Amino acid sequence: MPFIRLEINIDLSLTLFIGLIIVAFVAGFISSIAGAGGAIVLPVLLWAGLPPLNALATNKFQSVFGTLSSTINFFKKGYIDFNALRPALCYAFVGSMIGTYLVQQISTDYLSIMMPYLLIVLAVYMMFSPSIADEDLPAKLSEKTFAPLVGGGIGLYGGFFGPGMGSFFAVAFASLRGFNMRKATAFTKPLVLIVNTTSMVIFLLGGHIVWSLAIAMAASQIVGARLGSNLVIHRGVTLIKPLIVLMTLVIAIKLLVEQ
Repeated sequence: MPFIRLEINIDLSLTLFIGLIIVAFVAGFISSIAGAGGAIVLPVLLWAGLPPLNALATNKFQSVFGTLSSTINFFKKGYIDFNALRPALCYAFVGSMIGTYLVQQISTDYLSIMMPYLLIVLAVYMMFSPSIADEDLPAKLSEKTFAPLVGGGIGLYGGFFGPGMGSFFAVAFASLRGFNMRKATAFTKPLVLIVNTTSMVIFLLGGHIVWSLAIAMAASQIVGARLGSNLVIHRGVTLIKPLIVLMTLVIAIKLLVEQ
């Protein structure tokens, strides 16, 4: 069986290399709808034999391009208003920088313990909240309050820890800004993109990305994310809500098992 030599001197069989590309496609598809693509790809990269830091960096690189693909698609279809989103993007960038710095200084043990239970609460809220719908509802927070509180707060969390970040953003837009789920999901993508890109650049500067694998998986992510974002536009809350609930619970169970 032919093998592929990666830059970090790990041999992957051609079958495994192709399998990782397929996993990236599935992750891009699901992540564009409900987030949580990293929870799919990262364990598979570790199982394939990549060292943890290289797996994290490679996962971050390929996921950025999947999120970029769905962001562009939502924008072209008229679901993203970057002028309205600009303050939240700025706060998310600052938050992610602070979070990335903090995670290198202090222990994440307490957050790791709390996180599965917060995700379970989020999933239950998604299932039963009347504000998660296909129609716009009155906003509970103004744009000025939402940008630093949610953009900055979840951006900090994304830089510091990360699991379920996309779901937190989507639920926040739906419940606090009154967005319908198509719009909430679309507005989430640029915020996730800026948080993950910040982390990716740090990994890139550290030389931790496995380029041959990362580029192949990024191309696959782009295709999967495009298809998934089209489904969001056509199906709305009937598709988004159950998938976010499912993926949020999957991440929560994964974190509980790891504990």
